[in-house]
Amino acid sequence: MSTRLSRSKTADRTAPLELDTEVLVLGGGPAGAWAAVSAAELGRRVVLVDKGYFGTSGATAPSNTGTWCLPPGEARRTAVERRAARTFGLSDQRQTLRVLDTAHETLRQLGAAGYPFPHDERGELYIANLRGPDYMRFMRRRALTLGVTVLDHHPALELIGDSDGIGGAAGWDRQNGRAWQIRAGAVVIGTGGCAFGERMLGATGLTGDGYLMAAEAGASLSGMEFSNQYGVAPAHSSLNKGLIYRWASFFDADGHGIDTGADRHLAVAQALLNGPVFASLDKAEPQIQDWLRRGQPNCFLPFDRIGLDPFTQRFEVTLRSEGTVRGVGGIRLADENGWTGVPGLFAAGDAASREDLTGAISGGGGPNASWAIASGRWAGRAAARFTEGAGRRQGRRLRPLGTIGLRPTANAIEATDGAALSADLARGVREEMLPIDRAFFRAAPTLERSLHRLDGLWRDARAGLAAEGHAALRAREAGALLATARWALSAALVRTESRGMHRRTDHPALDPALTLRLGVSGLDQVMVAPEIAGEADDRRVAAS
Repeated sequence: MSTRLSRSKTADRTAPLELDTEVLVLGGGPAGAWAAVSAAELGRRVVLVDKGYFGTSGATAPSNTGTWCLPPGEARRTAVERRAARTFGLSDQRQTLRVLDTAHETLRQLGAAGYPFPHDERGELYIANLRGPDYMRFMRRRALTLGVTVLDHHPALELIGDSDGIGGAAGWDRQNGRAWQIRAGAVVIGTGGCAFGERMLGATGLTGDGYLMAAEAGASLSGMEFSNQYGVAPAHSSLNKGLIYRWASFFDADGHGIDTGADRHLAVAQALLNGPVFASLDKAEPQIQDWLRRGQPNCFLPFDRIGLDPFTQRFEVTLRSEGTVRGVGGIRLADENGWTGVPGLFAAGDAASREDLTGAISGGGGPNASWAIASGRWAGRAAARFTEGAGRRQGRRLRPLGTIGLRPTANAIEATDGAALSADLARGVREEMLPIDRAFFRAAPTLERSLHRLDGLWRDARAGLAAEGHAALRAREAGALLATARWALSAALVRTESRGMHRRTDHPALDPALTLRLGVSGLDQVMVAPEIAGEADDRRVAAS
């Protein structure tokens, strides 16, 4: 099958770009990369669009990441059972084993394809660690070699579709200053999670764009109440890499040690409510120190720049919200291969809910990295299979599906005021979703106040915010941040218990009756629906 794209307008770089392909992948992180590669391996014509530069954007590219990688056998099954016991009853062991099967097989294939994994002391490939920069650079080369058309700096603004489902997407070419539209037989959303505007490593572009586009197309989300994962970081730094703190001692401003017990993040969060917190990596023996410096070199840049030895000296730390990037929530998957329930639309990686794998706790680095690989593989292959029968794309009258920021319901406000409103929306989300006292520790009064404020911002923006060109990107990012925050708060309000990272100070105990998942849907009115045994019941709750 030909991999040549049909381009109707490319010579004039000021004219709108129009393309036609079989599979369109939105997002160039690990999940999007694997989706594109997997669809191309099945002979499909594939286009990948990235908000930034495919290979450098997202949370994986700037740092190293472990993988949860176990060979087949009893040890793998035991590890899955052990992890399931920590997920508060919301994970799926069968699907977790599928993740490990696919990730292990894919990582071995990656080594066979030439990725320079190191060897262990037995001479075997050590495939449990990926160096972000060269991993993503390798994936870019692999995609290009397979004929994937890569469009860097081409953020998607909205999906396009008709009564038969999704038929592509539209967006903005940032370098040439022109609109683009790509018609496709299937679309994979791999746009990552939402960091709620937190300044953490690689999160600038992680604004929940894929969630918004999927919801506008009729998809629902799941696990959104588990969106308040936090990571320890040196104060005044964006470096939220947590591995080094396994060997840390923590202290308050008076130098008294802080007992972190079994939950380091909880102890640090409680201490931060009372004042500054300091840490020292004084539990790391010299061999571990050397291993950390070689394995996580970027973790030490903030210290080296100021001449501080973190193994012997204390430094101030804070908690950075990691939102759904290391949280759980995302687009609800209707089957085990990444289908969103909307014909022609698939999701993978942090854009999809990871409850099957992580339940109510963070997947951290390793499990999330394996999830990105496996879910990207599944979604790419499923999207490719969906496009079988080229005739289904002919003659469709596709319409744009975007709402907030693009098509106001009332009178559009002036452009300059629109830019200010976009900034106000993003600021409002940060103020409600980042502070520890209302986001890490939750209670009904603060949840209701935050939701009331964000609902008001949504109504104002929905009525009047309409932007074009580059301003539309900022408006849509602000709209996605706002929508994601409202979904997270709505689900958190309905889950009247404490479970995993969802900590309700007014409901501190776990409620066995709530060992179920919460589906979330809707834009102007958010609906939360409990699910039992994978099926949504009829107890829908209007949350806003």
